Amino acid sequence: MSYDYRRHRPALFTDDGQRRFLTVRDQAEKCVKFSGAVRAQELLIGGGDSWEMLARIDRLVELNYLREITGHDVAGQHRVFVAGSAWSDD
Repeated sequence: MSYDYRRHRPALFTDDGQRRFLTVRDQAEKCVKFSGAVRAQELLIGGGDSWEMLARIDRLVELNYLREITGHDVAGQHRVFVAGSAWSDD
């Protein structure tokens, strides 16, 4: 079975899912502010299976916290992101 964001998205809205999502969001913000970009590999944190971890990253993209700059031909952990419009430059 391959990864399908739509299948894993509902788990993000549980209490545990939200706590884990916020951990990833905070890590993403820290990495982007430090280096200007972040690989998915550095955001695969917070526990759960790998599909859940990727769903947290895709939710950050959906909310415009992150913007992916890699193409579709890279492994999930090698995807690269920069700040999206939801984060200001302050």
